Amino acid sequence: MSSYGWGPQDLTAPKARALREVPAGPGLVLEDAQSGWVGAVVRVEKSGGVHLVSLEDRRGKIRSFPLGFGFLLEGEPVNVVPPAAAAKAPVRQRTASGSVKVEGQRARVARASRIWVEGKHDAELVEKVWGDDLRVEGIVVEPLHGVDDLAAAVAEFSPGPQRRLGILVDHLVPNSKEWRIAEAAMAVPAAAGNVLIVGHPYVDVWQAIKPSVIGRAQWPVVPRGTDWKTGILAGLGWPHRTQIDVADGWKRLLGSVNSYADLEPSLLGRVEEVIDFLTV
Repeated sequence: MSSYGWGPQDLTAPKARALREVPAGPGLVLEDAQSGWVGAVVRVEKSGGVHLVSLEDRRGKIRSFPLGFGFLLEGEPVNVVPPAAAAKAPVRQRTASGSVKVEGQRARVARASRIWVEGKHDAELVEKVWGDDLRVEGIVVEPLHGVDDLAAAVAEFSPGPQRRLGILVDHLVPNSKEWRIAEAAMAVPAAAGNVLIVGHPYVDVWQAIKPSVIGRAQWPVVPRGTDWKTGILAGLGWPHRTQIDVADGWKRLLGSVNSYADLEPSLLGRVEEVIDFLTV
């Protein structure tokens, strides 16, 4: 027996813990422990005598890795093996945002980075359409309840390379009050490269929902000086006199949204831009 380590005949040597074997079935979500790449299995193939598994992330990008050790399944190290038999590729399920749905994955631990939106309704709309994607990426959406003190809020957040902010602002058009507020926020020293402020042209996020979802060709015109939400509800012929009416109106409108196809492109592009900024 060798004097170093355990010899081949030493029956008292401790056994290495055997990792659980997991077949690389289509749709299985794995993390490559070395690179941190997370994706769903889209295919297993043999190349040069080596089995490779291809993993597709939420943005549709695909990378291949040798089968075997070095993978995590819900945080557990596993030994990924070829599937027992070739199976037909499953129909890919899509999230409300249109991305490939990741089945069976627990929400990722939240990053330090955040998405800020102006209010509760903005947050609920983003959650309904992009919620599945945000949980996979570990991104939290927080309502600001107004952006008047945005520069101070950014400074207090102390953004950095691992602590970024993506901010979605209503009515962000040149020379508007919101435009000047965004300029002041981006002037905060730590904001450069770590904060992205984007916006849509609408007075309220309600308008970013296509009116066709409630059977209308366009939104009613709200008279100047009238509260926008109250005016919209009145124009639609819905109850509008109390805050409960407004809350019920929003619930009815949000309930009509099923996917990204129900939203205006001017909002879709901005939210995707923010998610990409926070996850690259």
